Amino acid sequence: MPDIAVVDYGTGNLRSVAKALTHVAPASSIVVSDDPAVIREAQRVVLPGQSAMPDCMRSLEPSGLREVVLEAIADRPFLGICLGLQMLFESSEEGPTRCLAALDGRVVRFRDLVASGERLKVPHMGWSPVHQARAHPLWKGIEQGSRFYFAHSYHPAPTDPALTVATTAYPAPFTCAIARANIFAVQFHPEKSHRAGLQLLANFVNWDGRP
Repeated sequence: MPDIAVVDYGTGNLRSVAKALTHVAPASSIVVSDDPAVIREAQRVVLPGQSAMPDCMRSLEPSGLREVVLEAIADRPFLGICLGLQMLFESSEEGPTRCLAALDGRVVRFRDLVASGERLKVPHMGWSPVHQARAHPLWKGIEQGSRFYFAHSYHPAPTDPALTVATTAYPAPFTCAIARANIFAVQFHPEKSHRAGLQLLANFVNWDGRP
């Protein structure tokens, strides 16, 4: 039984996520797998993502990964990263695409981004400070305003504001991390975010799935 399974659906930054997890938890068994049976046995599940939403959702279907991801979302510590966050909602404007619908809300594209009279670029790429909207075990040891690495053109718009545990401004604030029960998911890439990102992953490894 693996301690942590990283879901391999044929796209995304799987190896870098697994490498970062191994770095913070060298004694844990960490697998990158597309086998629903292996993922189903894991104590914790990570769903990364780095591609186009229509491709990601299509890749979940053929081998039963959609069903096992929904099972993991329901009953164990679960971490979504980038598209792994976006897939949790009902739909995305990218495509448009129907998503997993585990959470109410949709994913929208950045529009009309102007700051100090200058238009900002899309995608939003680079380091941005993250404002922790409320306490959570995965923020342990991470200072308010710590910078994380982002690379995205779309962002979540949850129906329930209580889901939001962090925001980032580009230039207006948007939800960049959500949490509910055993689910925690982030728009940024902790595996690329140096000390703060590694601390978040270490917190996930030790998290019991309670808020």
